[in-house]
Amino acid sequence: MATPRLRSKKLSEPTIARLPVYQRIAEGWFQRGENKIDSKQIGELAGVTATTVRRDLAGLGSFGTRGAGYDVNVLIERIAEALGHDRLYDVVVVGIGNLGRALVNSSNFLIRGARLVALYDNDPAMIGHEVAGLVVQSLNEPMPPATVGVICTPGSAAQEVADRMVEANIHAILNFAPQVVTVPLGTAVHYVDFSIELQILMYHLNNGTGPLGGGLLHSIGIASTNPLRGS
Repeated sequence: MATPRLRSKKLSEPTIARLPVYQRIAEGWFQRGENKIDSKQIGELAGVTATTVRRDLAGLGSFGTRGAGYDVNVLIERIAEALGHDRLYDVVVVGIGNLGRALVNSSNFLIRGARLVALYDNDPAMIGHEVAGLVVQSLNEPMPPATVGVICTPGSAAQEVADRMVEANIHAILNFAPQVVTVPLGTAVHYVDFSIELQILMYHLNNGTGPLGGGLLHSIGIASTNPLRGS
Protein backbone atom coordinates (compact mmCIF):
# COMPACT_ATOMS: atom_id res chain seq x y z
CA MET A 1 0.00 0.00 0.00
CA ALA A 2 1.39 3.39 -1.00
CA THR A 3 2.27 6.06 1.50
CA PRO A 4 2.05 9.80 0.84
CA ARG A 5 5.19 11.38 -0.55
CA LEU A 6 6.49 14.82 0.36
CA ARG A 7 7.47 17.01 -2.60
CA SER A 8 9.64 20.07 -2.65
CA LYS A 9 7.24 21.99 -4.90
CA LYS A 10 3.49 21.65 -4.99
CA LEU A 11 2.01 21.63 -8.48
CA SER A 12 -1.11 23.61 -9.33
CA GLU A 13 -4.33 21.80 -10.21
CA PRO A 14 -4.25 22.97 -13.86
CA THR A 15 -0.67 21.71 -14.17
CA ILE A 16 -1.59 18.34 -12.67
CA ALA A 17 -4.47 18.06 -15.16
CA ARG A 18 -2.14 18.76 -18.10
CA LEU A 19 0.71 16.43 -17.11
CA PRO A 20 -1.06 13.19 -18.18
CA VAL A 21 -1.69 14.82 -21.58
CA TYR A 22 2.01 15.67 -21.91
CA GLN A 23 2.91 12.15 -20.87
CA ARG A 24 0.64 10.61 -23.49
CA ILE A 25 2.15 12.86 -26.14
CA ALA A 26 5.68 11.86 -25.08
CA GLU A 27 4.74 8.18 -25.12
CA GLY A 28 3.39 8.54 -28.66
CA TRP A 29 6.66 10.24 -29.64
CA PHE A 30 8.63 7.36 -28.08
CA GLN A 31 6.59 4.73 -29.92
CA ARG A 32 7.59 6.35 -33.20
CA GLY A 33 11.28 6.21 -32.26
CA GLU A 34 11.67 9.94 -31.51
CA ASN A 35 14.17 10.81 -28.76
CA LYS A 36 13.56 14.55 -28.41
CA ILE A 37 10.50 16.78 -28.21
CA ASP A 38 10.30 20.51 -27.53
CA SER A 39 7.77 22.66 -25.72
CA LYS A 40 6.34 24.05 -28.95
CA GLN A 41 5.59 20.55 -30.27
CA ILE A 42 4.02 19.51 -26.97
CA GLY A 43 2.00 22.69 -26.79
CA GLU A 44 0.62 22.34 -30.32
CA LEU A 45 -0.60 18.83 -29.55
CA ALA A 46 -1.92 19.64 -26.07
CA GLY A 47 -3.65 22.87 -27.13
CA VAL A 48 -1.59 25.16 -24.90
CA THR A 49 1.26 27.60 -25.41
CA ALA A 50 4.91 26.56 -25.31
CA THR A 51 5.32 28.92 -22.35
CA THR A 52 2.65 27.03 -20.43
CA VAL A 53 4.38 23.72 -21.19
CA ARG A 54 7.75 25.03 -20.00
CA ARG A 55 6.20 26.46 -16.84
CA ASP A 56 4.39 23.21 -16.07
CA LEU A 57 7.46 21.05 -16.64
CA ALA A 58 9.71 23.40 -14.66
CA GLY A 59 7.84 22.21 -11.59
CA LEU A 60 9.29 18.73 -12.16
CA GLY A 61 12.88 19.91 -11.90
CA SER A 62 15.52 21.02 -14.38
CA PHE A 63 15.88 18.54 -17.23
CA GLY A 64 15.09 20.36 -20.48
CA THR A 65 17.80 21.87 -22.69
CA ARG A 66 17.28 25.26 -24.34
CA GLY A 67 17.23 24.79 -28.10
CA ALA A 68 17.24 20.99 -27.84
CA GLY A 69 14.00 20.30 -26.00
CA TYR A 70 13.30 17.39 -23.67
CA ASP A 71 14.61 13.86 -23.73
CA VAL A 72 11.44 11.82 -24.32
CA ASN A 73 12.39 9.00 -21.93
CA VAL A 74 13.31 11.41 -19.15
CA LEU A 75 10.11 13.40 -19.70
CA ILE A 76 7.96 10.27 -19.41
CA GLU A 77 9.74 9.20 -16.22
CA ARG A 78 9.63 12.65 -14.59
CA ILE A 79 5.90 12.97 -15.20
CA ALA A 80 5.32 9.42 -13.97
CA GLU A 81 7.21 10.20 -10.77
CA ALA A 82 5.35 13.48 -10.25
CA LEU A 83 1.98 11.74 -10.65
CA GLY A 84 3.01 8.85 -8.42
CA HIS A 85 3.13 6.22 -11.15
CA ASP A 86 6.38 4.89 -9.70
CA ARG A 87 4.61 3.75 -6.54
CA LEU A 88 2.48 0.67 -5.83
CA TYR A 89 -1.29 1.08 -5.43
CA ASP A 90 -3.98 -1.41 -4.49
CA VAL A 91 -7.32 -0.73 -6.18
CA VAL A 92 -10.79 -1.94 -5.15
CA VAL A 93 -13.78 -1.65 -7.49
CA VAL A 94 -17.39 -1.80 -6.30
CA GLY A 95 -20.11 -2.28 -8.90
CA ILE A 96 -19.30 -4.80 -11.62
CA GLY A 97 -22.12 -3.96 -13.99
CA ASN A 98 -21.56 -2.86 -17.57
CA LEU A 99 -19.38 0.12 -16.63
CA GLY A 100 -17.43 -1.69 -13.91
CA ARG A 101 -16.66 -4.67 -16.16
CA ALA A 102 -15.62 -2.40 -19.01
CA LEU A 103 -13.25 -0.50 -16.72
CA VAL A 104 -11.51 -3.46 -15.09
CA ASN A 105 -11.13 -5.23 -18.44
CA SER A 106 -9.65 -2.16 -20.11
CA SER A 107 -5.90 -2.10 -20.67
CA ASN A 108 -5.93 1.66 -19.96
CA PHE A 109 -7.76 1.51 -16.64
CA LEU A 110 -4.82 1.03 -14.27
CA ILE A 111 -1.80 3.30 -14.19
CA ARG A 112 1.67 1.81 -13.87
CA GLY A 113 2.16 0.52 -10.33
CA ALA A 114 -1.55 0.00 -9.70
CA ARG A 115 -3.00 -3.46 -9.18
CA LEU A 116 -6.57 -4.61 -8.89
CA VAL A 117 -7.01 -6.47 -5.59
CA ALA A 118 -10.77 -6.89 -5.07
CA LEU A 119 -14.12 -6.61 -6.87
CA TYR A 120 -17.52 -6.27 -5.17
CA ASP A 121 -21.16 -6.29 -6.18
CA ASN A 122 -24.52 -6.94 -4.51
CA ASP A 123 -26.05 -8.77 -7.50
CA PRO A 124 -26.32 -12.53 -6.70
CA ALA A 125 -25.96 -13.27 -10.41
CA MET A 126 -22.56 -11.55 -10.44
CA ILE A 127 -21.16 -12.68 -7.07
CA GLY A 128 -18.79 -15.63 -7.42
CA HIS A 129 -18.03 -14.99 -11.10
CA GLU A 130 -14.49 -14.27 -12.22
CA VAL A 131 -13.85 -10.89 -13.85
CA ALA A 132 -10.40 -9.61 -14.84
CA GLY A 133 -8.81 -12.51 -12.98
CA LEU A 134 -10.62 -11.86 -9.68
CA VAL A 135 -13.72 -13.44 -8.15
CA VAL A 136 -16.48 -10.91 -7.52
CA GLN A 137 -17.31 -10.80 -3.82
CA SER A 138 -20.45 -9.77 -1.98
CA LEU A 139 -20.41 -6.22 -0.69
CA ASN A 140 -21.08 -7.73 2.74
CA GLU A 141 -17.58 -9.24 2.73
CA PRO A 142 -14.74 -7.33 4.43
CA MET A 143 -12.98 -4.80 2.22
CA PRO A 144 -9.15 -4.65 2.22
CA PRO A 145 -7.39 -1.41 3.20
CA ALA A 146 -6.54 -0.50 -0.41
CA THR A 147 -5.10 2.75 -1.70
CA VAL A 148 -7.92 3.61 -4.12
CA GLY A 149 -11.60 2.71 -4.17
CA VAL A 150 -13.62 2.98 -7.39
CA ILE A 151 -17.41 3.35 -7.24
CA CYS A 152 -19.34 2.15 -10.31
CA THR A 153 -22.72 1.67 -8.66
CA PRO A 154 -26.06 3.44 -9.23
CA GLY A 155 -26.25 6.79 -7.47
CA SER A 156 -28.56 5.45 -4.76
CA ALA A 157 -25.84 3.09 -3.51
CA ALA A 158 -22.86 5.43 -3.76
CA GLN A 159 -22.95 6.85 -0.22
CA GLU A 160 -23.16 3.42 1.40
CA VAL A 161 -20.21 2.22 -0.69
CA ALA A 162 -18.21 5.34 0.15
CA ASP A 163 -18.88 4.71 3.85
CA ARG A 164 -17.63 1.14 3.50
CA MET A 165 -14.47 2.38 1.80
CA VAL A 166 -13.82 4.91 4.54
CA GLU A 167 -14.28 2.17 7.15
CA ALA A 168 -11.69 0.11 5.26
CA ASN A 169 -9.20 2.98 5.55
CA ILE A 170 -9.36 3.87 1.85
CA HIS A 171 -8.54 7.57 1.51
CA ALA A 172 -8.82 8.07 -2.27
CA ILE A 173 -12.13 7.42 -4.05
CA LEU A 174 -12.89 7.63 -7.76
CA ASN A 175 -16.65 8.00 -8.09
CA PHE A 176 -18.38 7.18 -11.38
CA ALA A 177 -21.81 7.17 -9.74
CA PRO A 178 -24.01 10.22 -10.49
CA GLN A 179 -24.18 11.15 -6.82
CA VAL A 180 -22.15 13.45 -4.57
CA VAL A 181 -20.91 11.55 -1.50
CA THR A 182 -19.95 12.81 1.94
CA VAL A 183 -16.60 11.66 3.32
CA PRO A 184 -14.53 12.72 6.32
CA LEU A 185 -11.68 15.23 6.14
CA GLY A 186 -8.58 13.52 4.79
CA THR A 187 -10.41 11.43 2.19
CA ALA A 188 -10.18 12.62 -1.42
CA VAL A 189 -13.05 12.04 -3.86
CA HIS A 190 -12.79 12.62 -7.60
CA TYR A 191 -15.98 12.52 -9.67
CA VAL A 192 -16.20 11.19 -13.22
CA ASP A 193 -19.54 11.98 -14.82
CA PHE A 194 -19.76 11.38 -18.56
CA SER A 195 -22.87 13.55 -18.96
CA ILE A 196 -21.07 16.51 -17.38
CA GLU A 197 -18.01 15.95 -19.58
CA LEU A 198 -20.26 15.85 -22.64
CA GLN A 199 -21.87 19.14 -21.63
CA ILE A 200 -18.44 20.74 -21.22
CA LEU A 201 -17.36 19.41 -24.61
CA MET A 202 -20.50 20.80 -26.23
CA TYR A 203 -19.79 24.19 -24.69
CA HIS A 204 -16.33 24.23 -26.28
CA LEU A 205 -17.78 23.01 -29.58
CA ASN A 206 -20.34 25.81 -29.60
CA ASN A 207 -17.85 28.48 -28.54
CA GLY A 208 -14.83 27.36 -30.54
CA THR A 209 -12.54 27.04 -27.54
CA GLY A 210 -10.46 24.18 -26.12
CA PRO A 211 -10.61 23.04 -22.49
CA LEU A 212 -6.81 23.38 -22.14
CA GLY A 213 -6.75 26.87 -23.56
CA GLY A 214 -6.02 26.13 -27.23
CA GLY A 215 -8.14 25.63 -30.30
CA LEU A 216 -10.86 22.99 -30.14
CA LEU A 217 -9.42 20.79 -32.89
CA HIS A 218 -6.04 20.57 -31.22
CA SER A 219 -7.47 20.09 -27.74
CA ILE A 220 -9.49 17.02 -28.72
CA GLY A 221 -6.80 15.59 -30.97
CA ILE A 222 -8.36 15.82 -34.44
CA ALA A 223 -6.14 18.44 -36.08
CA SER A 224 -5.01 17.31 -39.54
CA THR A 225 -1.37 17.97 -38.60
CA ASN A 226 -1.54 15.94 -35.38
CA PRO A 227 1.17 13.21 -35.64
CA LEU A 228 -0.47 11.29 -32.82
CA ARG A 229 -3.67 10.80 -34.79
CA GLY A 230 -4.58 7.16 -34.93
CA SER A 231 -2.09 6.18 -32.21
